[in-house]
Amino acid sequence: METRHSFTADTAGLRLDKAIASQLEGISRARIQRLIEQGLVRVNSLVSKPSYRLDKGDEVVITIPEPEPSHLIAQKIPIQIIYEDKDILVVDKPAGLSVHPGPGHPDSTLVNAVLGYAPQVCGGEAGRPGIVHRLDKDTSGLIIIALNPESHVYLANQFKTRQVKKTYTALVRGNLAPATGFIDAPIGRDRSHRKKMAVTSAGNGRLARTGYRVMEYISSYTLLQAMPETGRTHQIRVHLAAIGHPILGDTTYGFHSSLLSRQFLHASSLIFKLPSSGDKVEFSSPLPQDLEKVIGALRS
Repeated sequence: METRHSFTADTAGLRLDKAIASQLEGISRARIQRLIEQGLVRVNSLVSKPSYRLDKGDEVVITIPEPEPSHLIAQKIPIQIIYEDKDILVVDKPAGLSVHPGPGHPDSTLVNAVLGYAPQVCGGEAGRPGIVHRLDKDTSGLIIIALNPESHVYLANQFKTRQVKKTYTALVRGNLAPATGFIDAPIGRDRSHRKKMAVTSAGNGRLARTGYRVMEYISSYTLLQAMPETGRTHQIRVHLAAIGHPILGDTTYGFHSSLLSRQFLHASSLIFKLPSSGDKVEFSSPLPQDLEKVIGALRS
């Protein structure tokens, strides 16, 4: 069944595809551009282009068609489920597991594992049933899976309005000071390396804000909690690298470490409202063994 979303532009000058991306959490820019090109987005009842610059007061209506039959396969991949009800799963994802299929990894992802556990899962983008937010392949920790379209919309709205509180644990190079603070810097595609993100000027990136709190100084490293207020691709990794404190083991934005074969980044806490009841809940995940071993080695 198709769904419709609408909004009124409150400022002028923003590209249509960027404006829609800011309104609809969990839908990629590429898909938004396809919807526009297919005539499924109308501005003041007229078909437009992704590059159209909105005027203040423009009425935008987006029609999202019913997903096409999925060719995804269900796979019996062990996953740790820490909460389950009729609407959602909360999964403690291990490092090394991609969230959804993509180039180079057509299967053996979290989506395939969820389909093997709950074949009824649906809602969200085609090819990514149940996915409301993402974790990088080599980031471990908590992720929410929506089991039906209604819960997907409910959760996506919480992410869009920044009601979901996420906390990550990271180990970075250097002694970060002050002990608490915010990194407020827009993030966009790195113009020199298209597969990377970077801090950019305001006109070339999207608003990105990350709070942090130092937990412990360990030798020449800092163990900290990072609390992203926005959900940009690689946000925590890019922000910490930009202020001179890259994450240990992050070979894209940081540095290789003989102590660890992946980045020291773990999604340790989630606070959000349940679709079934509206009750606010909190889930937490302890550091996995490989990260604990690194801390132990540095302390000794």
